[in-house]
Amino acid sequence: MKDTAKGYCNCGAVAFEIEGAIRDIYMCHCSICRRWTGHAGVAVVVVPKATFRWVRGQDQIGSWSKPDADWQSSFCKTCGSALPGTNDPSTVFIPAGLIAGGAEKLKVAHHIWVGSKAPWDEINDEAKQHPEAFISS
Repeated sequence: MKDTAKGYCNCGAVAFEIEGAIRDIYMCHCSICRRWTGHAGVAVVVVPKATFRWVRGQDQIGSWSKPDADWQSSFCKTCGSALPGTNDPSTVFIPAGLIAGGAEKLKVAHHIWVGSKAPWDEINDEAKQHPEAFISS
């Protein structure tokens, strides 16, 4: 992917940029992501925090943190789109569907938290499966 990627929410109120190449999509199958999206999980790219920058709309970002867990989600207060968030001090996870142009060339490389996936969630690709979290460096 190109050296600078851009992304935004559905209404465009919130936008961001990522400096550097984006390599892999991680599909998270944990119960928290299922509830966050209402689907089998969420497809995200994970980037170093130092490469991520909000461009506009930080005042339109709402967030929620799961009590007693290291999990935080963000959303646009205007349109409700899921937004980038962080689960550790060094990285940002970005819902892959927010990235404008280029992400469509990426593929799911890793399925994470497969150990807690829903019984009706069937994985039908060749990506690596991990019972818990896994982020390659």
